[in-house]
Amino acid sequence: MNPDFSSAALDHLIVMADTLAQGVAWCEATLGVTPAPGGEHALFGTHNRLLAVASPAWPLAYLEIIAVNPDAAPTRRRWFGMDEAALQEAVRTHGPRLTHWVARVPDLAAAAAAWAAQGLDVGDILAASRMTPRGLLQWQIAVRADGRRLLDGCAPTLIEWGAVHPAVSLPASGVTLQGLRLAHPRAAALQGALAAAGVPGVVVEAGAAAAICAQLQTPRGLVEIDSGF
Repeated sequence: MNPDFSSAALDHLIVMADTLAQGVAWCEATLGVTPAPGGEHALFGTHNRLLAVASPAWPLAYLEIIAVNPDAAPTRRRWFGMDEAALQEAVRTHGPRLTHWVARVPDLAAAAAAWAAQGLDVGDILAASRMTPRGLLQWQIAVRADGRRLLDGCAPTLIEWGAVHPAVSLPASGVTLQGLRLAHPRAAALQGALAAAGVPGVVVEAGAAAAICAQLQTPRGLVEIDSGF
């Protein structure tokens, strides 16, 4: 039986890399494991590799290593802030980093409306898909026309999966997510957004600057990955 994913929750972590090969090397060096194959996203001109990081608190969580696909031409601004020049330069200079995260919701339109009421514009609700060895993976995702991440990336991108969740077919990796901590000068607004979307279990703190930090239990022990450069 597949785990239930009908309620709001942390869905996956986003690690941006300058190239996908660089992202794979980072994963092997930092977490001690090789990520599973992913796929391509024609609309955004990106491609990825995936790593299961499920734990009792987040039974379908995974880590997405994502990079610009040099062989693809996007038809709109890339998601997750990947076209931001400063972010591209930081990743190119300092290596892959945890830059964002995604929360799944059971009703994306309702969650988007709840955020709009708080002054957070999630952008367009897009239907997306990619082919996998097990068939077509389909989802809806909220992406702004400018590709910008809300609250400096601390507020998650919202996603609503179709009939299949990608983590179900990922091989066990030996890596488990232990926690996600967010810091932001507008901590109250961030906490309010997560509450409005019904996303539990994420620690929010006030901070002088935006920061994202995930704790992962790995074959190399407890490892923290963060958005710092």
